[in-house]
Amino acid sequence: MATVKNSEKDKKLTREKLTAFYMDHVLEQGVAPLSIYKFCKLNKIKEEDFYNFYGSFEALEKGIWEQFFDHALEVMNKSADYKDFSAREKLLTYFFTFFEILTANRSYVLLSLSKEKSPLKNLEQLSGLRHKVKGFAKELAKEENSQRPAASLNKSEMIFSESVWLQQLFLLRFWKNDSSVKFESTDVAIEKSVNTLFELFDTTPLERVFDFGRFLWKEKMS
Repeated sequence: MATVKNSEKDKKLTREKLTAFYMDHVLEQGVAPLSIYKFCKLNKIKEEDFYNFYGSFEALEKGIWEQFFDHALEVMNKSADYKDFSAREKLLTYFFTFFEILTANRSYVLLSLSKEKSPLKNLEQLSGLRHKVKGFAKELAKEENSQRPAASLNKSEMIFSESVWLQQLFLLRFWKNDSSVKFESTDVAIEKSVNTLFELFDTTPLERVFDFGRFLWKEKMS
């Protein structure tokens, strides 16, 4: 009896296992499963167990991007040096780590970003990622503001976080189209865009910051 219980425990469904099943299906079939019922039957999952994690495939797809972000932060925080980094260094580290994770899952990511004809429709799966990235960026702005001299101007957390999100989308499009060896061009784009962002916020009137945001939006949509 105890052996049966241990066996059942070993087979217990987790969010990570469910994600792996779904990504494998998309990669092997080239499309999302036709129904949750068929997906669960194929992977020998109880349908009720699927719903313990997600209410739909759309929610699962959003969850995958959130897991990419969470994994990036987990990796970053394992470094003893990370907590002592400046806000600029932390943002650079995030982008480098995040895109390494995307590269490891490139086949799935490219399929997921091209399943709909409309670019905006494909971006709907990034809504959870957007929330997490903006929250991360707000913390960076807050951290940097706390270290500034009392007389200096603080970064707007709202504007900075929105700019970082637009930067995320711009870099995602850049990485998606990057054909350089080991995606070295993406690494250069990350470094240049992060440095530009911080220089703009440190030395430039807000109007120019908005111009930068509009440029990133235009690049992301083109």
